[in-house]
Amino acid sequence: MTAIHTIDAAMAPALGDIRQAGDEDMIRVRRSATERKDFAKYWEAVGVALSRGAVVEVINREAP
Repeated sequence: MTAIHTIDAAMAPALGDIRQAGDEDMIRVRRSATERKDFAKYWEAVGVALSRGAVVEVINREAP
């Protein structure tokens, strides 16, 4: 994998970086990301990356 992008409540890469992700890239969406006011925009960008071949991992449980 070339790049790993993580989205959560406290941090997220630029939307353009998410949209440009493709083969060999991974996007991790942590549960806390849903607290972001701009989460809908990020979720749409994740869909674009998924269609470009990126691996998307939705992390439902946070590590203790």
